[in-house]
Order: sequence, then structure tokens, then C-alpha cells
Amino acid sequence: MIAHLAAEYERRSPKSAALQAEALRVLIDGGSHTIRLLRPFPPRIVSAHGAFVTDEDGHQILDFWQGHYANILGHNPPVITSALARGFQEGFGLQTGFTDALQVRVAEILCARTGHERVRFTSSGSLATMYATFLSRAFTGRELVMKVGGGWHGAQPWGLVGVDYHAEDAQSFTHAESKGLPHGTESQVIVTRFNDVPMLEELFRAHGNQVACFIFEPFLGSGGCLPASREFLRTARELSTRHGALLIFDEVIAGFRFCAGSSSRLFGISPDLATYAKVMGGGMPVAAVAGRADVLALAGRGGGVKFSGGTYSCHPASLSASRAMMEHLVREEATLYPRLAAMGEKARRTVEKAFAAAGIAAQCSGDGNDAIPGSSMSAVHFPYEPGTVCTSPEQTRNPDVCDVELADTVVQLALLLDDVFVMHGLGAVSAAHTEKDIERLGDACARAARRIAVFA
Repeated sequence: MIAHLAAEYERRSPKSAALQAEALRVLIDGGSHTIRLLRPFPPRIVSAHGAFVTDEDGHQILDFWQGHYANILGHNPPVITSALARGFQEGFGLQTGFTDALQVRVAEILCARTGHERVRFTSSGSLATMYATFLSRAFTGRELVMKVGGGWHGAQPWGLVGVDYHAEDAQSFTHAESKGLPHGTESQVIVTRFNDVPMLEELFRAHGNQVACFIFEPFLGSGGCLPASREFLRTARELSTRHGALLIFDEVIAGFRFCAGSSSRLFGISPDLATYAKVMGGGMPVAAVAGRADVLALAGRGGGVKFSGGTYSCHPASLSASRAMMEHLVREEATLYPRLAAMGEKARRTVEKAFAAAGIAAQCSGDGNDAIPGSSMSAVHFPYEPGTVCTSPEQTRNPDVCDVELADTVVQLALLLDDVFVMHGLGAVSAAHTEKDIERLGDACARAARRIAVFA
């Protein structure tokens, strides 16, 4: 099936195919971010506006990937591009290496919208989670890091354990996912199950006095677009406090996605530290570690933690975009987020209905819960057993439970033949998506389902 779809895709995208051949001569696998390099080759983009991107072959592609879920307003929204253009015209934006008032203003907005006491910026989610882990280990004097199996915390040592499902191992999510990690990293990470309160209690009983931090996503991203339960967050907060560990919310995806601030606001639970990126950056490289002043003080002079952030930390053009984005989201919060939630709900049900019509049982995750009032994100799963409700990465990423290849590879390629781009079966709607776009998604899914059914 994949070979047939790939051949059809190659025939209709000759310019992107030719660029792939050129790219392979100078770039590893033709690019610099593995998840973007779909096979046989990715569409090569020449422009992007709102809900659409245009590739080298002139295809207008309806996009639900939206900048790794960062572009909540769509591609190149005027509220961001105008702020950048204005700064450049006035000689502000590329003076890297100095501080300015803008950094203060962006930090003030972030603290006001999240309740955190202090913030320090960097330039990527991976760096933010790494620095948060440094701070936790230094503050507690401990080494162990607890995380959720299937949770992605970026390409940093402790984040690269327990990400992928290993069907050959009963522990499934305990492996290191990269060669070259420091010796002993794998033994420094304890992996628990998402939303599994009894297991969390058991692990804290066994290792609590050695745990430096428990880091997890309040809304699990690549593990299946699943919201944490309020009980799980409350238990995590209680156990971390009792055992002297720091609680870290990885809000790289969740921050400013469901409200104009932190998801912890919705859950009513305060972590010790939290990491932010994606939406808050307005499409530019902005990330942050925020939280308790006494913990973040270790990043200051004499604190001992080398949290310098990098050359492009607090890049003025990036912070211009961040300020414009966050101020816009705050102004429009009352109308923007309910609309996004409604569109996300419609997209999920539309996709399920389209596949069901072809006799394929698709289940879309990403629905809200009693804390998150609605979600603009979703992943699509294809469980083998009728009636299976996927609630954990042990299901969504397990090839014995769900057809993972169908969700991750086949559907993506089949929909590209209809000029629709998805990730993990769907992705996220933005403020730029319309009712008509959701209808188009449904029509494309119906055609994709018919293609897939032929090979079933």
C-alpha cells in the first residue's frame, strides 16, 4: 500500500522530488529535522499563509501541522508579521547581544498569565526542559528524573529515555532512544505511566527520596494527544511536595494552547517549574523556564547552574513576535479559545465519520476533560479491537493494540495526495482554519479511507 501511494505522490510532485535529490547531496536524509522528512520525500514549501502552504509544484496544501503546533493563528499572521516588519523598519530586531525593555515586558506578560515568580528565556523547548532538569538536580542535590512513558521533552539527555514504544520489551517505555548519551543516563530516569495514579504512588514510595524532579506534559503531545486527569496532577503535586522533589510541567505544547496562559491555570495546580515554547513564540524561536524564584535563583550569579540560554536567547525579533502573540491571545481569549475548541471537536468527529463510512474504525483523541474545556488538537488512532478507547501511550503507540503505521505513515501520505497535510493522523486546528477547511478535511479522509480499504 505504501509503495503504491508513494509512487502516485512522486508522479504528482516532480519538483519536490527533484529538490529531494539535490538535498540528499548536502543534507543528511535531505533535511535537518527527522519528523519532517516523510518518505519518499517531503513537500518542499515556497510560501505559507493562514491554513495553507504552497509547495514547489504549486499545490495549495491545507496544513494541520502548523509549525509543530506553534502557529495557533495560522502561518504568517499579520499580527506577528506587522510587528516584525515595524521593528526592522525602525532598526530593532537584529541587535543580538544586548538587553532591552522588550525582554522585561515579555517576562511580565508570561508571569502574569501563568502565576510564576521568575522566568529565564532560551531558544527551544529542548533547551528549556534540559535547563529545568539542571535546576532541579542542583536544587535538590538528587540525580533521578521521573517522567511519563511516551512523553517527549526534547532532544536532551533525560528527555531521550522512554519516548518510543518497544514492543519486544515488557517495560516498553524504558529504553534510551539515542546513541551517544552520557554513561548512566538511562539509569537516572524512572518512567511511569500517564494518568496511572497507583503506579505513580508506588514509584514515589520506592524512589521518592532520590527523585530530583517529576516532569510531564499536562497535555501529552506525541504520545497521543491526551489530557492529564485532574487526579493525576493533584497526586503528582502532593507526592512531589511530600518527597522533596520538584514538579515540572512541560507546557511547550500546552502553554497558551487552551487558554491565554498556562494549562496549570485550568487545572488549578501550581508546579515548581514549567517550560514554555511553541505558541508563546508567535512562530519564532522563543522558549522559557518559569517558576519559583528560589529555584531559578540558581541560574543567577553565584547560583552554580550554567543557564546562559545561548547566543539567540531573547533574540529581539523573536521576543517582538512573542509579545505580539501573547498580547493578542490575551485580548481575544474570550472568543478565540471557545472557537478553537469547537473547531477541534468538529475536526475529530468529521475524521471519525469519514473513516467509518469506509468501514475503518478510527478514534480521535484530544477531547477536553473537566479541566481543559475543549481542545484544538487531535491524533487519530486505529485500534484493532472494536470499542477500544485509547487513553495512554501504551495503547496509542503499541502496534499490537493500534495500527500505528496506518496512523503515522499511510494516512499522512494518502491525504497528501489530496493536498492535506497531517501529523499523527491529524494535528491541530488554528484560528485561520474555517468550517470549509474542516469539510475539505472530511472529504479528503473519505477518499483516503477508500484508497486504504482497497488494500485491506
